[in-house]
Amino acid sequence: MSIKILLVGSGGREDAIATKLQESGAEIYAAMGNRNPSILRYSRASLIARETDWDKILNFAILNKVDLAFIGPDPVLATPLVDSLTDKGVPTASPSMNAARIETDKIFMRNLLEKHGVAGGVLNKSFTSEKECTEWISSYQKDFVVKPRGLTGGKGVRVMGDHFSSSQEGLNYALDIIKKDGSVLIEEKLVGEEFSLQAFTDGTTLTGMPLAQDYKRAYEGDTGPNTGGMGSITDSEHLLPFIDRKSRDDAFNILKQVSIALRNEGYPFRGIMYGQFMLTQSGVRLIEINARFADPEGINVLSILQDSLVDILFGVANGNLSSRINFLKKATVLRYVVPIGYGSQPKPGRLSIDPLKDKSTKMYYAAVNGSLSSIEMTSSRSIAIVGIAESIPDAAKKVDAASSLVHGEYYMRRDIGTAEMLARKMARFRH
Repeated sequence: MSIKILLVGSGGREDAIATKLQESGAEIYAAMGNRNPSILRYSRASLIARETDWDKILNFAILNKVDLAFIGPDPVLATPLVDSLTDKGVPTASPSMNAARIETDKIFMRNLLEKHGVAGGVLNKSFTSEKECTEWISSYQKDFVVKPRGLTGGKGVRVMGDHFSSSQEGLNYALDIIKKDGSVLIEEKLVGEEFSLQAFTDGTTLTGMPLAQDYKRAYEGDTGPNTGGMGSITDSEHLLPFIDRKSRDDAFNILKQVSIALRNEGYPFRGIMYGQFMLTQSGVRLIEINARFADPEGINVLSILQDSLVDILFGVANGNLSSRINFLKKATVLRYVVPIGYGSQPKPGRLSIDPLKDKSTKMYYAAVNGSLSSIEMTSSRSIAIVGIAESIPDAAKKVDAASSLVHGEYYMRRDIGTAEMLARKMARFRH
């Protein structure tokens, strides 16, 4: 008898998860916000509803007697769904509402790290008072970052020099957030090379995945507005050309310290812990922690995962995760197909898609409706194309070739993973 798994989410990340679950022999019960045609083809049954309608999803899971649940999107982790599934006896390979606060509440995350002396911290101050925020920013003489406390889909954080040019502009944004949300987080601006490290954890054992780097800015050359992510890369040795093994190990140790801190607080974290880090001149610093697979970086690593995802998720949920998980020694490049104007004023249309023939290229469907060959875009990301090869530039060429199978008006950053982009990064790394 097949294992029944509830999968919540309908984006490209969830399509990659569904693909691996199906390859592992699972029977998928999908709760989705849109009728993703790829996830639907793998699903025994589906519920189309807002993904934060947790009570509907809970009833769907109970009705279908699922054996395991897994949550894809971060907004769902801010609802009581995981706790309610656990109360009903459904093993869940995603963190409880309290444990997920390391992502859903940035002020909680910073306070937790400081309380437990976790390495990699940054100068930060949180404010509920407009007067105190004004006084502090007016006296701070360095560049800074303004962060809303809660979830913003990767689009709410603003960095001085990138999104605003003066302290006054940053202050105005911070005050707007206080008026809207009641609090705001200000952090020092870090300078260096960003990278992502994701790990499976059962609350005690932490097993890392290949390093990745994502590209949030909408336009080539890392310009334009922030987005949910335009693409990402991983390398064949599971490091990155500009991130050394010691830096990777330092990042992994930070994640382990976060896991221990949560366990000591009484909130053991079971699921995917994903850290965004910056390699600075003074070492590895932690930008933020997330409580689920990254999108897009999670798609890269899932595309080269060799072990059964079903077995891994049961290990996460049941507290017996293996300390070794295998990934292909290949490089990957992912680029998202998005509507024209994505990041500012998207103009979604229709796309037709020819079948893939190259098995070293993957195509995952995201925020779309329709069929596998004809999709209706929404205002968000549409198709993730992943190339797999011996090197990052060769993987990028596979994405270039596969993009010719997508017909219609769309935009894609063509610079992600190219030799030219890597050369620029390596030049900065050597300095």
